[in-house]
Amino acid sequence: MIVVFGSLNLDLVTPVERLPGAGETVLGPGYALHPGGKGANQALAARRAGAPVVLVGAVGRDAFAELAVELLAADGVDLTRLARVAAPTGAAFIAVDAQGQNQIVVAAGANAEASADALAAMGLGEGDLLLLQREVPEEQCLSAAKAMRAAGGRVILNLAPAGVPVPELLGLTDILIANEHEAALLAQGLGWAEIEPDAIAQRLDAERGIACIVTLGAEGAVGWHGGVRRGLEAPRVAVVDTVAAGDSFVGAFAAALQAGFGFSGALQRGLAAGSLACTVAGAQPSVPRREAIEALVGQSFL
Repeated sequence: MIVVFGSLNLDLVTPVERLPGAGETVLGPGYALHPGGKGANQALAARRAGAPVVLVGAVGRDAFAELAVELLAADGVDLTRLARVAAPTGAAFIAVDAQGQNQIVVAAGANAEASADALAAMGLGEGDLLLLQREVPEEQCLSAAKAMRAAGGRVILNLAPAGVPVPELLGLTDILIANEHEAALLAQGLGWAEIEPDAIAQRLDAERGIACIVTLGAEGAVGWHGGVRRGLEAPRVAVVDTVAAGDSFVGAFAAALQAGFGFSGALQRGLAAGSLACTVAGAQPSVPRREAIEALVGQSFL
């Protein structure tokens, strides 16, 4: 079982000719509503990649909550541990200009009240895996990590949004996944001189015993685990947009580990999923399914 402890949002996306300046109002022709949040996206990605998934988090008692969980429920993510709280469902307000640049304001809402207490009653075990991001309170992520490690399971931390986790949370992490920007900020926060993704991942593995993957966009990913380096190029695809590519990578990687693949096999499937997500517009609608992932792995890596 994969337990995802994380955020759920509803994204309100408005196209505009140009992004507004300070104090300025810019009109758009309309807006679209899309389910999102890194926790929800990664739970859906792991589920579509074939894993049994439980999502732990919080939504409001409002109409946005139903839209935020619609695709998760349709794909069979277990939502029985999802709390309904008085705060409004988390939301992201996104303006996108004609060149594809954006401005985003995120209202945490119910995500600020997400609690890891539900994990204590879940009967966690050695075969389970906890997937964390950084869009819910860090002290609750720490509690979730403690519960999973106490049960003998593994912890994956996706270092998004960027920042330096508290030392105790980093110490409970088995695998850390970051992009180049996130990895660089982590190294800086730890007082390291390394700036290259490869060197940062190697040092985390060697000094902290934390397997580390740094995603490199179209260039693929590099990972270090047990002193062994894995570097893979991303499959070549026709890119429509990159929304949810990172979340698709993380969810599919976790699902592959849960299914018994080794580090390299899981890395291949994460890269395939992330690449496929770039071929479809939008966030959760672009998250690929296991059959498509395996087909692309077969074409690209074998």
